[in-house]
Order: sequence, then structure tokens, then C-alpha cells
Amino acid sequence: MSRVYNFSAGPAVLPEEVLQEAAAEMMDYRGTGMSVMEMSHRSKAFDDIIKEAEQDLRDLLHIPDNYKVLFLQGGASQQFAAIPMNLMKNGVADYIITGQWAKKAYQEAQKYGKAVAVASSEDETFSYIPDCSDLPIDEDADYVYICENNTIYGTKFKTLPNTKGKILVSDVSSCFLAEPHDVEKYGILYGGVQKNIGPAGVVISIIREDLITDDVNPATPTMLKFKTQADKDSLYNTPPCYAIYICGKVFKWLKKMGGLEVMAAKNEEKAKILYDFLDQSKMFRGTVRKEDRSVMNVPFVTGDKDLDAKFVAEAAKAGLVNLKGHRSVGGMRASIYNAMPKEGVEKLVSFMKEFEEANA
Repeated sequence: MSRVYNFSAGPAVLPEEVLQEAAAEMMDYRGTGMSVMEMSHRSKAFDDIIKEAEQDLRDLLHIPDNYKVLFLQGGASQQFAAIPMNLMKNGVADYIITGQWAKKAYQEAQKYGKAVAVASSEDETFSYIPDCSDLPIDEDADYVYICENNTIYGTKFKTLPNTKGKILVSDVSSCFLAEPHDVEKYGILYGGVQKNIGPAGVVISIIREDLITDDVNPATPTMLKFKTQADKDSLYNTPPCYAIYICGKVFKWLKKMGGLEVMAAKNEEKAKILYDFLDQSKMFRGTVRKEDRSVMNVPFVTGDKDLDAKFVAEAAKAGLVNLKGHRSVGGMRASIYNAMPKEGVEKLVSFMKEFEEANA
């Protein structure tokens, strides 16, 4: 079978040349006589892999020297606990609730201190980003938390919130490396890699060094202390070696493509093709306020559940797979991450036009 166009929200499409390179090195990585999957994380070969991956990521994001890059496990969801455990010195944190993942992070933080929802868009099923220019930020807040791109609902912060001088912590899982990020605006920038960067199993966290201390909640597990991981350069225990190796290949691919400014332009172009069609379609409509639309995740509906199901089934037969919306919202969702080629989006729009004509 030939490759499909995979619109999955994650684990998601990876660049074909990265997969081909990994396949070529599967049995013998650069003369070691073994696969990276079989290699000791203490070996010289793997040490080179992880160091080179970190350097390429630093180059792509222009990460300042006073930020640590950590390759962690446990998914972004484990950071929902690690962040308050490490950062809640005053026992207060402010959360902006723009979707399911921010809400889960907020609920988790309540176990470790006073988590305050300072803004939310739940009143309209998270279909917009609230105005964050003048929030009631708590004077004692240790940090302000956002989920920058909302995978399920298809919204994106186009302007970062005014945190009134408080540390900004951002979960960027579904927009990571899809555009430039100004790292210095954040105390912590982190995300699961299984959307834009690599296979599931790695969370990359970029943390300002002054936030990495021994002064943490005493109940913090050793593995969840940022200092434990930072002191050992992400090698305190066996990391997800193979997934990190693939991430490293994707960083090289991004550099070869021209970097994050180039990727941002390509991603905008792809999203415009789909949104332009949705805006004039008589059958399909987008579910997000225009100014808050994500470039990565595009949810849409017909307004008829049976028709939605028919569309998803017929699209799959046409090689356009994983278009079913998240179980919590229904409808459809096209995730068009970095590795989704422009022709994949063009094929999707062409199929949508045919479906609309056939089912008018």
C-alpha cells in the first residue's frame, strides 16, 4: 500500500526522508553494528546523538545560554504535576483555560497549591482565546500557565498574555517548531514531541536556569525534580533513546528546510488553502473564531453527525486518514503539522469539494 495523507493530531505524520534515513540505519547505526534501539544510553554514540540534537534545537530556536534543554518522559501530562511541584514557592499559580489540556493542568495544580482560573473560554466550547491583555493576575502568583495551541479545539494564542511580570509557562505541544518562539518570553516552554517533532515518548522542556532549584515541594518525586534531570543532562535514568534520535533527525530536516521562519510561512500557506475553502463552503464550516484559528489543527463540521461520519469514512477510502474529530467534540479535524505536504491539504480540499457536490 502507498503512503496515506495522515491528518492525525498525534502521534502524527513525520517527514518521509527522516523515516527513510532511520530505516537505512535500523540494523547498523553508523558502523556500530547495532540499532540505536539497542544502544546503551551511556555509549559515546548515543552521547553524540543527544548532544547534537540539543545543539540543533538550540540553533533552530536561538535558545539563550541561561536556559536548559531537557528531554523528559511521561508526556506533557506528567508536567501538569511537575510544574507546580517545582515552581509553586508561594503556593499560588494562575491558569488560562482555553481547552481540555489547560483545564487538566489546572485541575492537577490544585493538588499542590492554590490554582486560580484567571480567564476561560469554556463558555463557548473553547472556540476562542479570551482577552489576556489585563488579567486579574494574583500578586503572589508563582507563574501564569497557558496551553498555546489547542489541539482539540483548533485555537491559538496569537499574542502571549500580559502576565504583569510573572513567569509564563507554556505547553506548546501542538505548535512546537511550527513557527519561531521567542524563548526569553517564557520561564518554561515545553511540549510532547508526537505532533510536530518525533515519535511519542519524549517531552522537551526548555527551562530558565533560575527556576531549577532544590527548593521544591518536599513531596516532589526525585524523577520529577527539574534539578535531578538538569544535573544529569537528561540522563539520570535511561531516556527514550530511539525517540530522541528521531527528534534529532527532524531538527536536521527543519534546518535543511530553511528553519522556523520558512516553516511558519509554509504552514500559513497550507492552512489558508483549507480555511479559504471552509469560509465559502455551503456544507462545511470551521468552528473557531477567525482571529483565533490555529494553523496546525483545523476542526470543522457539516452540522449533521451522520454526514460527518460518512465524510470521515469516505475520506479514509480516498487515502485521507484520521480526520475524525476528538471524541469530546465530534465533527472532523485536520491536523496539518510541519511534515504534512501542501499537496495533502490540496487533496483534502479537492475531496471536500467533491463530497459537497455529491451530498448537496
